[in-house]
Amino acid sequence: MTNMIKAYAAKEAGAKLEPFEYDAGPLGDEEVEIKVTHCGICHSDLSMRNNEWMMTTYPFVGGHEAVGEIVAAGPAVKGLKVGDRVGVGWNAESCMQCEQCLSGYQINCPNLVGVIVGRHGGFAERVRIHWAWAIKLPETLDAAKAGPLFCGGITVFNPFVQLDIKPTDKVGVVGIGGLGHLGLQFADKWGCEVTAFTSDLSKTDELKALGADHVVNSRSSEDIAALAGKFDMILVTVNVPLDWQAYMTALAPKGKLHIVGAVPEPIPVQSFNLIGGQKSVTGTATGSPTVVADMLEFCARHNIEAVTETFKMSEINEAFEHLESGKARYRIVLEADFS
Repeated sequence: MTNMIKAYAAKEAGAKLEPFEYDAGPLGDEEVEIKVTHCGICHSDLSMRNNEWMMTTYPFVGGHEAVGEIVAAGPAVKGLKVGDRVGVGWNAESCMQCEQCLSGYQINCPNLVGVIVGRHGGFAERVRIHWAWAIKLPETLDAAKAGPLFCGGITVFNPFVQLDIKPTDKVGVVGIGGLGHLGLQFADKWGCEVTAFTSDLSKTDELKALGADHVVNSRSSEDIAALAGKFDMILVTVNVPLDWQAYMTALAPKGKLHIVGAVPEPIPVQSFNLIGGQKSVTGTATGSPTVVADMLEFCARHNIEAVTETFKMSEINEAFEHLESGKARYRIVLEADFS
């Protein structure tokens, strides 16, 4: 197999993605090479393309929601073989020897490597990662819809695991977009009473079909105030400032305001909001390999999938424009069409 890989890359911040070919070099002993069939586009890909987080290297090949088939495996790869159908998320490798890795929290490894940070991702015909981060897909999951689960999905699934959310809990999801529409489905199938907070009440019927028991205007402080003391967890998926005091007041005793959206401004929290009722503000990233595998099994068991729009990989710039316009409902998936 050739080490040359065809891809789409941005040559500078904000640039359109152009056909690009690079030499991946020899396959690492613990690496697998995956032939990409589908790859989701996440808002993080847009942020990285534009170097908003000041850590992008160019030429930049994004793509961290890739699904495909293993076509090569290094001699030290464990548990996987050529022909396995797997998915790739935000992370490509971790050290596997620190306390965090050995205790199953690889997501907190100090040497964690991102798939598209300083290396090339899944907007390509093939992508390479450490075997531990290539997660097998259950047979019943549709490869054309599974990609977004590896970033958007695990981002909103992991809080249910880490915060020990119970089926009797009341959960609010703020922002019903690429993350939130999956959060609703997870909360519903987890057994929770689910409230969707959205700025677009025209989506009420759709949100209830996704699992919401109640729909509330996320911008109405009055409507949120009427829910004081209700929620065991409020999952914030948006990246814009909110009426934080109103949401803190809506938490039940020991309730958690859990942040997974990249809110750019500091979140003001009064000490008495935390002391009174033993409330907290928490956050998580994506998830460690075993949690990703559990999420996929949960999705397969409960028929959970992303609501997607599909573009050909060769239409990648049109897909990025659609994402940037805010019109995507709710995740975009690229279908590989390399010749």
